[in-house]
Amino acid sequence: MLLTNDFQNLRLSRLGFGTMRLPLLPGHTDSAAIDETQVDQMIDYALAHGLNYFDTAHPYHAGLSEQVVGRSLARYPRDTWYLADKYPGHQIADSYDPAAIFEEQLKKCGVDYFDFYLLHNVYENSIQVYMDPKWGIVDYFVEQKRLGRIRHLGFSCHGSLEVLKRFLDHCGDRMEFCQLQLNYLDWTLQQGKEKYELLTDRGVAVWVMEPIRGGRLARLSEAELETLRRYRPDESAAAWALRFLQGLPNVKMILSGMSNLEQMVENTATFTEDKPLTAEERSALLDLAEGMKDSLPCTACRYCCDGCPMGLDIPAMLAAYNESRFQLSSSIRMRFDALPQDKRPAACIACGKCARTCPQGIDVPAALKELAEVIEQIPDWAQVCKEREDAARRNRG
Repeated sequence: MLLTNDFQNLRLSRLGFGTMRLPLLPGHTDSAAIDETQVDQMIDYALAHGLNYFDTAHPYHAGLSEQVVGRSLARYPRDTWYLADKYPGHQIADSYDPAAIFEEQLKKCGVDYFDFYLLHNVYENSIQVYMDPKWGIVDYFVEQKRLGRIRHLGFSCHGSLEVLKRFLDHCGDRMEFCQLQLNYLDWTLQQGKEKYELLTDRGVAVWVMEPIRGGRLARLSEAELETLRRYRPDESAAAWALRFLQGLPNVKMILSGMSNLEQMVENTATFTEDKPLTAEERSALLDLAEGMKDSLPCTACRYCCDGCPMGLDIPAMLAAYNESRFQLSSSIRMRFDALPQDKRPAACIACGKCARTCPQGIDVPAALKELAEVIEQIPDWAQVCKEREDAARRNRG
């Protein structure tokens, strides 16, 4: 059976089933074409082996994940599983009344209450929506918790460390947990260490999303795997990523977006044993992560910012550049879409003052030019949200 964690007098499986990447019917690429038979098999296996936490959200699978997961779980007694859902404040529009969305979600999932409920994707653009009294989002969901329709209230965050601090200062005393992208690569690449420590200091439990970074950390090169096999010859690349998180005591839930039964079986097996990394293994893994980045050696000394005529936050841009060199993701573009045009990488006028003052000798203008080009390759997050909502409306209709 799976390892468990204590949280607010609950026994939660340490591994949770994230349902953003459910299996699709053979030959289909449309996210709405969910293979419900395979979903049932995965949930059967999960519950039989002690996995009791299931995470869905309003936009997943064009709005169908909630319904599919709800139907599958309904085959089992309500007290044998925990269901988490999320409010889509990150894609808010005038039609996004918290009460209307919440009532719809309860209906779609076929439940009277959510065990866990999150404010979805607090980041640079959405934080103002969540904090704006016009919408009353936080107050509404705190009230739903008081009424027992939400048992535990938290939020997910793709924003910077500064955004996380702002949100915790605003309403952290009312948040019980934070779902965070955390893995051994993002421990430094996205300031995961500092975010984890901040949440721990504030008494907020950590839920982990993207523990294997969308599967990327399960696809290591032979040379990288050979380094790890010196310590644990029989451990898979994915298991190494999960073992890293097992060593963080404030991590109470690790979500994996499993797409087939094979992944469910493998990850479940990993969580039948508590085998956190030793100090030596952890050091070796973090060294490996540094080698995977192919990154610029920016130390965030900020000398480059002092003379920048455009007032750009160059260290933040170089951090995003380094992340893009490893793997493109929508979170990179989201970070800059929240800024005015004259504060984005493309606003660099290539005057060269930053490069001349950089102690590391980084060609900053060249990096910012490349980053601006990369950002244009990433789909616009607002447009993605709109397309998902349009698809969800069609499916509801």
